[in-house]
Amino acid sequence: MTGAAGRRGDHRDLDEDDVRIRPGRGSRPRSKQRPAHDDAVTGMVITVDRGRYTVLIGAPDNPGVRVIAMRARELGRRGIAVGDQVGVIGDLSGAPDALARVVRIAERETVLRRTADDTDPVERVIVANADQLVIVASLADPPPRYGLIDRCLVAALTEGMEPLLCLTKSDLAPPDEALARYAELDLPFVVTGLGRDLGQLRAALTGHVSVFVGHSGVGKSTLINALVPDAGRRIGEVSAIGKGRHTSSSAIALPLPEGGWVIDTPGLRSFGLAHVSPDDLLWAFPDLEDGATQCPPGCEHASAKDGCTLDAWVAAGHSSPERLAAFRRLLASRTAGG
Repeated sequence: MTGAAGRRGDHRDLDEDDVRIRPGRGSRPRSKQRPAHDDAVTGMVITVDRGRYTVLIGAPDNPGVRVIAMRARELGRRGIAVGDQVGVIGDLSGAPDALARVVRIAERETVLRRTADDTDPVERVIVANADQLVIVASLADPPPRYGLIDRCLVAALTEGMEPLLCLTKSDLAPPDEALARYAELDLPFVVTGLGRDLGQLRAALTGHVSVFVGHSGVGKSTLINALVPDAGRRIGEVSAIGKGRHTSSSAIALPLPEGGWVIDTPGLRSFGLAHVSPDDLLWAFPDLEDGATQCPPGCEHASAKDGCTLDAWVAAGHSSPERLAAFRRLLASRTAGG
């Protein structure tokens, strides 16, 4: 049989065993099971630069190798911050142009977060797993900016980090006024200045993961350079490995010779606290927290005339007027300039 009729007949003579069906796109079932990556090596993120992460692999007493890694696709849009403990796979040689992948992020013990300003609902995690927040403020040139100190205290107290006030330039002005302002909070502090020994500060940092926060000009970089040998060289090395912008615009973790870490946060120009509620801060004042149980729903704890029962709680002797005043000052600092 020839012609069109013959060709049609040929097709009719074919059965299903003679026909090869090409699967369409998407016809293959997709598995929700993610790779386990049991061979992933654990490391600590020491700097972040535009989608590239410098990860230090090795035990705390043997820092090992610095590798550059990118985020694995299965992590989605989950953010990675300096201080994160991560699992990495791939090229872990640390050689130039080698690239690994971050495939796992361990649960964080603490986070230091902020919003860009006090009306911004988007939280940004700056540092993960720090247990101490060192608030660096100078006593002169520039003078103390209590707004920022208060805001940093709010961040530390609400995120479960221990605050440490570090007052610099004591050779230019005495610390008495600044210390008196925070006396009712029983805030740990160290005072430094030109020619003063840093032994007290070193002791306070040893064994901790401490994040340093402070305005430009307060002497934060001077302290870190004194605490960490070759800190400038180490920062430069990380910047060169990352091949991005200089790390002065992002956080970086540096190991202390005595044990522990300091995390510098240069370029931190704003510290919004839109994510912190009055009840978040109240949690850090256990002597006042029980007294707030009688407050009306949604109480801002600003004053008795607004229905807050904390004044009556203090009058009954459960706390002090100074503690309540300190709590309300910190509460107000969330929306005040720093």
